[in-house]
Amino acid sequence: MKPLSAVLALIALVHAGLRFPCSTLTIQRLDPVVQPGMTPSSHVHHIVGGNAFNSTMTGDVGARATCTTCQMAEDFSNYWTAHLYFKHPTNGSYHRVPVLPVQPLLGGSNGAQGGLTVYYTQFDLSKDNLKQQAIKSFQPGFRMTVGNPSTSGKPQVGLRYQCLSSSGGRGREMPDFPTSPCAGGLFTTHHFPACWDGKNLDSPDHQSHMYNTITSDGFTSAPKCPSSHPVRMPQVTYETTWDTSKFNSMWTSGAPNPFVWSFDGGSGGTHADYMFGWKGDALQRAMDKSECFYDGCGSITKQPMATANKCTVQNMVGEETDGWLSEIPGKKKAMA
Repeated sequence: MKPLSAVLALIALVHAGLRFPCSTLTIQRLDPVVQPGMTPSSHVHHIVGGNAFNSTMTGDVGARATCTTCQMAEDFSNYWTAHLYFKHPTNGSYHRVPVLPVQPLLGGSNGAQGGLTVYYTQFDLSKDNLKQQAIKSFQPGFRMTVGNPSTSGKPQVGLRYQCLSSSGGRGREMPDFPTSPCAGGLFTTHHFPACWDGKNLDSPDHQSHMYNTITSDGFTSAPKCPSSHPVRMPQVTYETTWDTSKFNSMWTSGAPNPFVWSFDGGSGGTHADYMFGWKGDALQRAMDKSECFYDGCGSITKQPMATANKCTVQNMVGEETDGWLSEIPGKKKAMA
């Protein structure tokens, strides 16, 4: 188990990429990538980023948004994952698991509320490799997903779980939910593919226009892109801390994992969506900066998290997703 001090030491050694927090924007059943126009969508999502978020999103998202929950003030993208729920082992009711800011919060980002931490890396966290490989920013209208809620068994490489200790240390990366309570919560990671076909901003399955060459977990560089998807894009990663510790006393010793995703599925179906929305050439500027970490050597404007936290969107579904619920929103129990 790596203590928080060890995580800080590792971060001190990095020299490439962007890393910043985004507070929670909204939690509701909307999915403008996979189910555009559907209100509500099939399951609950935890969403961060710009306030252009809606059930349908086309064109230049960054041009329509007026605020963002992200620390980088020029980033109006939207980032979202399925939400995690606890299933009571005795009565079968469900409770939404709270989200905590990912630690450590760097560069004046204290004050983040819930949310997740976003990375954009050119190569890996120790070097950018720009002299050998240029990075092309995503374009307005671009979107992609990683993972699939219908996947059973173990998820693909890059989609992982870690137990957090009471001091914030991260355990080993696992392809499955833990088999016993985590003292400090559950940590999830979503690594997106980095090779683009150079033509399509989306594809019918929201994945085929990208190609995943990642073969190992962690912040390792994706191997060379294939000729079918020759354009190297930033490697996008989400990290989320779920406060599962609130439910540890209800997890009976020896009982199976009681946590489920909002699509009422297990660990293999973990997935995430990305909707590009950076203003102008802000992301390209940052990706062109060599040997920078965190904010592109100051090339991107930052905002206080107190300002970011004021950014909101309306509840477009109007249903209760928190508290003890007899069923997960959108998931009717089977009749006996």
